[in-house]
Amino acid sequence: MTDDPNAHHRNEEAAQETAGTRVQAGEKFKLTLYVTGHTPRSIAAIAAIRSICSERLQGCVELEIVDVYQDATVLEDEPVVATPMLVKQMPASRRKLVGDMTNRERVLAGLDLAPI
Repeated sequence: MTDDPNAHHRNEEAAQETAGTRVQAGEKFKLTLYVTGHTPRSIAAIAAIRSICSERLQGCVELEIVDVYQDATVLEDEPVVATPMLVKQMPASRRKLVGDMTNRERVLAGLDLAPI
């Protein structure tokens, strides 16, 4: 046992750095993925984003998946130019990624996460 009260915090940060993320302790991601129906492209986008969230953002992400065919009222609040579209609302700068969500490196860069 250590007498250092900050050892646990530093160990968490080191584990996150080892995983290749730049997620700060206590930092939360809020993501919204817009898709259109149950097309192969929508299904692939959902699977890809869920995979990134579970592998890289576990415990610090809120992911909302919105099917614009099922709820067109969301388009009043968010201009969806094309789907699939991923919107990073938090942390820091808001970003939109449109297109192929299976391009892992591109999505990680858009989320400000370093590739592993």
